[in-house]
Amino acid sequence: MKQNFSPTHFLQTAALILLLALGLGIRLFDLTDPPLDFHSTRQMLSLNKARGMYYQTLPNADAERRKFAIQQWKFAAEVEPEFFERVVAFTYQFTGEQTWVARVYSSLFWTIAAIFLFLLAREFTSANGALASTAVFLFLPYAVLASRSFQPDPLMVSLIVIFWWAVFHWAKNPTSYKWAILAGAFGGFAIFIKLVAAFFVIAGGLGALLGRESLWQTLRRPQLYAMSALGVLPGAAYIVYGVWISGYLGQQFGGRFMPALFLSPAYYLGWLGVLNLVAGAVPLLFAALSFYFVRERAAFRFLLGLWIGYFVFGLYFNYHISTHDYYSLPLVPILALSLAPLFDFLFESLSRTEFYAKRRAKFLPVVILAFGLFLAVWNIRADMKANDYRAEPAKWAEIGSVVGQDARLVGLVQDYGMRLAYWGWRPMTAWYRTGDFYYHEHRGEQIEFDNLFANETAKRDYFIVTDFDELNKQPLLKERLSKYALAFSGEGYAIFDLRNSK
Repeated sequence: MKQNFSPTHFLQTAALILLLALGLGIRLFDLTDPPLDFHSTRQMLSLNKARGMYYQTLPNADAERRKFAIQQWKFAAEVEPEFFERVVAFTYQFTGEQTWVARVYSSLFWTIAAIFLFLLAREFTSANGALASTAVFLFLPYAVLASRSFQPDPLMVSLIVIFWWAVFHWAKNPTSYKWAILAGAFGGFAIFIKLVAAFFVIAGGLGALLGRESLWQTLRRPQLYAMSALGVLPGAAYIVYGVWISGYLGQQFGGRFMPALFLSPAYYLGWLGVLNLVAGAVPLLFAALSFYFVRERAAFRFLLGLWIGYFVFGLYFNYHISTHDYYSLPLVPILALSLAPLFDFLFESLSRTEFYAKRRAKFLPVVILAFGLFLAVWNIRADMKANDYRAEPAKWAEIGSVVGQDARLVGLVQDYGMRLAYWGWRPMTAWYRTGDFYYHEHRGEQIEFDNLFANETAKRDYFIVTDFDELNKQPLLKERLSKYALAFSGEGYAIFDLRNSK
């Protein structure tokens, strides 16, 4: 029988509640700071969409602003279903337009996922191993920032974890329609929210099923087809509508897979950099070692299936996996679950030591772990507090005011002009960034600077620069802009008059 540090079920439950409360609390810290701390471009896209949906319900709003807000929503790229944005826009009707609303929702999604991750980890480890796994999921520094962002990924990960929990139970009871339908519903919802979830749903499903019986036995079960239908239909319906009926999705499937990158060292180095950022070298090493301590074949194959799914996903989305770190967000629950057997072994080994047998020493490991958790939370809090974006709305409102309502704008700015659209209420054309040049070059497209500058600045009044670090990376652009008069400047911005050449 497995030994536990926590002497009672009550204390184990209390420990889980404490972890969940701390996990939610640290995500709600600095709640009203504008959401620019993590992949601000993706968050600003969702903010502009949600505002457009909200203003569509406000017939008495300022006519010009209402029209502009709806246009920004309609013209924005629709990569995934706008489910989360609609939930936030609906909530605005009760709270008003508040940028923190989405942060609360995302934080809740991740906290709910932590509950089901604990329940899943407890299926193949002790409660202590499951608690430690949950702590990793909640307090990995990258996960804290990513899981409170306004994008569909936190909700997607939450649904994937719930699917893993349900499908693992169905694999233990393969004749149960209840577990099959539950797994299919959550897996299908995850794929609907973001289609890339299919890699992790399929990997988790195969890992759970093949861990207990052969593929032939599984294929003979009608419950499998009920679960698969529920998993496939929502995402398939969205693809059919978006590609063949409305047509807005067709271009979104291009540029995800670039065979040329397999010959580029930058792809592999970029992916390694993402792994180090998301998980860290030491946790990844321990996760690999943890496989030696998995007690059951079913758990071993399930965890192995999750890792295989992640690496197949990274091979297919080879550009994004090496350049967009949030594409590796599903790695966080995989890592946390993989570490559970190692934690389980450590706790059990400690419980057998002579030192632990002494009454006063029983709670020493708990004190040590609690202190480590406190340090982790404090460091995350310090990092959040060090970055303050509250001055950003005023800066963009000022830029929108000085250029005027009818100015035709192009610029090298953060988030492709979406900050100016959101806080400055002005549309603009975004100049290419170095990452955009890299992307097009690896797709075999040649970009000539003079032609690009002529096309992007034609019939434009002003060129706005707010990202001066990016400007220094583009000497040709910097030299060309120096030939134009500086029309306006202020804290953090410079605006060149394209109608007035020196």
